[in-house]
Amino acid sequence: MATTSPDERTEQRKKQDEVIASEPQLAPPDLPRGVAALPVEEHLRKRRRRPQAFLGVVENGLIRLIDPEVRLPDRSSVIIVTPGGP
Repeated sequence: MATTSPDERTEQRKKQDEVIASEPQLAPPDLPRGVAALPVEEHLRKRRRRPQAFLGVVENGLIRLIDPEVRLPDRSSVIIVTPGGP
């Protein structure tokens, strides 16, 4: 069963949401005949390189990897994980 919560949006935000909801829906994309649409997950699965996660720290606004042996190719997708909390 869904739990309801009070609507805490401002009046301006409620009006903006109503305007957005009343806009017409976008038309489906033009696909060549015989081609089936794919979900986003399929598109992302086709990417050659997947993001890699490395342990790092932020020093003076720059991210430094903890392992100095890590070498990344240009335009790599990387997720930096910081140790500990704030």
